[in-house]
Amino acid sequence: MTTAQTHTTTGVWDESEGATPRGTIVLLPGRGETAASYARLGRRLSADGYRVRFVPVELGDVAGARAAVEELLADESLPTPRVLLGSDSGAALAARFESELPVEGVVLAAIALPASAQPSDTVGADWADEVDARTACPVHRAVISADESFARGAITSPLPWKTVTIGAQNRPTLALHGTDDRITPLASALDAYAQATHTDVRLVQGGRHDVLNDVAHRSVAATIVLFLESLRLGSDVRPIVTGLD
Repeated sequence: MTTAQTHTTTGVWDESEGATPRGTIVLLPGRGETAASYARLGRRLSADGYRVRFVPVELGDVAGARAAVEELLADESLPTPRVLLGSDSGAALAARFESELPVEGVVLAAIALPASAQPSDTVGADWADEVDARTACPVHRAVISADESFARGAITSPLPWKTVTIGAQNRPTLALHGTDDRITPLASALDAYAQATHTDVRLVQGGRHDVLNDVAHRSVAATIVLFLESLRLGSDVRPIVTGLD
């Protein structure tokens, strides 16, 4: 059995050798995160045939992040549909880039919002409280705690932009948010999504901020795959799996 090709440190995850690629996911991380934070998700999505490309993001260099994403999207060898997947500040950037770059869909996880929409006491000053706010998954806790490149405390860094606009181009958008998110409280996220008519908002019950890497990571990944498969079929096609009419 052939496994998917992976490069955890650089954030490249490809479909298994011999498999037909089904699309491309450009992954934009959140504050503090590295490619190692997404190795599990990258392996899982690539096992389903999707090529995953991690793009490092510096909050002070939005233009640099955009240029890196644009360069990836210009690579004709990467299969369509092409989707932006962002978490935390990466989700805010994915929402922004959706209106500027040629993508077929967007996935927004635990979107970060400007300081004006955040409570002042979301996360304590120590690492233990940050980890607790991020995830209840013991495996992910161990991963980020052992990652020497992970920027501890960065989760409290304010966003360098004042507004976040979602769904400006009305492209299919999947939003994932944990009901127990202390960093971006659910009520604030729902307010941001209220005007995004083409956004399918899914709540992860009991989910914390790192919703892509929390206890329900399998269900979250499966939800993303269903969204990706729907993009491949087109908006006018009946859902693949349905309930009784």
